[in-house]
Amino acid sequence: MSKQPLTPKFGSKVHLKDYDPDYCEDLDKKTAKKEEDQLEKRLAALQEMLYAQNKSALLVVFQAMDAGGKDGAIKKVFDSVNPQGVHVTGFKVPTPEELAHDFLWRVHMATPGRGYIGIFNRSHYEDVLVVRVNELVPREVWERRYDDINAFEKLLTDNGVTILKFYLHISKDEQKQRFQERLDNPDKHWKFSMGDLSVRARWDDYMSAYEDALTLCNTAYAPWHIVPANRKWYRDLVVTRTIVHAMEQMGLAYPEPKEDLSGVVIPD
Repeated sequence: MSKQPLTPKFGSKVHLKDYDPDYCEDLDKKTAKKEEDQLEKRLAALQEMLYAQNKSALLVVFQAMDAGGKDGAIKKVFDSVNPQGVHVTGFKVPTPEELAHDFLWRVHMATPGRGYIGIFNRSHYEDVLVVRVNELVPREVWERRYDDINAFEKLLTDNGVTILKFYLHISKDEQKQRFQERLDNPDKHWKFSMGDLSVRARWDDYMSAYEDALTLCNTAYAPWHIVPANRKWYRDLVVTRTIVHAMEQMGLAYPEPKEDLSGVVIPD
């Protein structure tokens, strides 16, 4: 099996048909699980250093079609880190107050402060995805938003935020199977919405919108990662690997104590 790229080439048009959602490097689940367990331990240590150092931040963005695995990836990848240092924000339909501001207003307020990992379950990209497909604003409005998003992400990175963006790529057949599993399991009925079917009916429109977002907002400072996500265990491995690698490049370390502790004696 030839190696499939994770990050699209900057400046080149993304065609999702070129990315196999079943790709898994010829790994098996057992091997992948062993590697992921080791990576999760390293992630926990890096997150503690990020929090202690309090100089930079990490923003992890998850986008996917319905049933693409955003919730599952967040739960699995971050299950070993200290929850005090992680903030998860899910972006649903904007409230009237949010709609009274620019589309990035609610997003900027949710970005992580120094020392924290921020996780977006959906994100500002909804404003060039669902807003575009459902024609909620005129074309000339959503077309301007690609440049706005790039400028926003550049502002964040200029201020010490490392950005990782993951598109969890599943096939239409895999989505159907996952929807059916939700219908077959009463405990999962709460995760199914009739609206999911209307979104599914416009699959091709959403693929086109995703391709433009992945093309126009794929930058050196905030690259997209197209994660093959039909196999959940491989999805989780790729995301964890990518986060650990990025954090290894952030220059994280425990800070030196503010005072000399060599002579400190704890009293009885």
